[in-house]
This record gives sequence, structure tokens and C-alpha cells, in this order.
Amino acid sequence: MMKKNTWKNWFVNSLLFLLLLIGLALIFNNQIKNFLIKKNSETYTISEVSKKEITTNLEQEASFDFEAVVPVSVEDVLKAQFENKVLPVIGGVAVPSVRINLPIFKGLGNTELLYGAGTFHPNQLMGEGNYALASHRIEQSDILFSHLDQVKLGDTVYLTDLTNIYTYQVTVSERIDPSRVEVVEDVPGKKLVTLLSCGEASAVTRWLVQGELTAVTTITEADEQALTAFNLDQRTF
Repeated sequence: MMKKNTWKNWFVNSLLFLLLLIGLALIFNNQIKNFLIKKNSETYTISEVSKKEITTNLEQEASFDFEAVVPVSVEDVLKAQFENKVLPVIGGVAVPSVRINLPIFKGLGNTELLYGAGTFHPNQLMGEGNYALASHRIEQSDILFSHLDQVKLGDTVYLTDLTNIYTYQVTVSERIDPSRVEVVEDVPGKKLVTLLSCGEASAVTRWLVQGELTAVTTITEADEQALTAFNLDQRTF
């Protein structure tokens, strides 16, 4: 009888512990999700990448189907965490006024957009045409493009491929309808950067930030402000 009661108590206690873990996961699932996104995004920031890796990653195949992008879920974040896939970083984007410093991945794959910004077109070139990027907005967080709607006209957007730093001045920051797909296309005579994210959690609208190129500086001649935006150190070049 004693052995039976011991087994029963162990089973009940184990079940209660499991229920406690499930309850905690449900309560803190957003915090867990955001922590993993932030942690993994930081491992891919441009300060952790070499020019050789960027050159190699530019040759990789990628998906550019924006319609296939799905909202962020804790299940997707955990799945990506366990898959431990190596993602193709091809540059970095920084908006110092809203503390954005993200890796740029080739394409618009769902896993890539969990940790940084993705490119809309296969042959985008920084400093040329319209360099269009998308990332997620996550409510009540400071990760990815969550603060894109706080970008103001005149703010600075930086891009880098570790060869140059490209400086853009923001000329548009507004909510738009998702049907306005022309915003990611080239505009004759202009060199632009375009940043897109959901306008709200329900993704009814999009938030658009667009800027015009004002300067191109080699990474070895970049000023401290630009390097700091990417957490880069001039002594490493």
C-alpha cells in the first residue's frame, strides 16, 4: 500500500508541475517569444558578420513572396529556434532615432523576418534604385520594426554592406493601404530606401518609411555616428 501511495503522489506531483509549466508558458509566451527574437537577431547583426560571408550569401537562393509571410507566433519562433538554420545576412539597416539596428537577409522568408529585415527583390543594390525592406511589427516590444511608426521626417536611415555606409534622409512616414505595392518599385531619377511593416497587430494597414540617398561613404571613412548605429568599430576595418 505504501509503495502504491508513493507512486500516486509522484504522479500527482508530476502532473501538477507540468500544469504549472504550461500555465507559466501561457502567461509569459509573449515575453519568451520576444526574448528569443531579440537574442537571435543580435547574433546576426552586421557587427557579427564578415564581408566574405555577405559576398557568399548574396549568391544564395531565396523566396521573395511577400504574400506568403505570416504573423509572428510563439510556435514559429520555437520551431526556428530548434531548427537552428543559418540565415543569409547580406547587410545591415539602422535607424538611430528609434533604436533600430537589424541584419538584412536576402529574401522574405518567414524565418528570416523573425530576426531581421528582408529584401523584396533579388537584385536590389544599396545606393541604387529603391532598396526595399520589410520586417515585423510586434506590439508592446522594441524589436524588429515595431517602432517604425515613430520615425519622423528628416530622420536618418543607414544601410551598410561592410564596404560602404549609405545614408538616407526620411521623406515619407505614413500609414498606407496594403494595396499600394508600387512603393517598393523603382522611381526614375531617385535613389531610395523603403521600410515596410504592419500598421497594427491585425495587419489591416502597412506603415511606410521612405528616404532619399544623401551620401555614400566607404566603411573606412565613415564617421562615428554611422558606425555607432551599427555597433561597428573603425579599428576593425
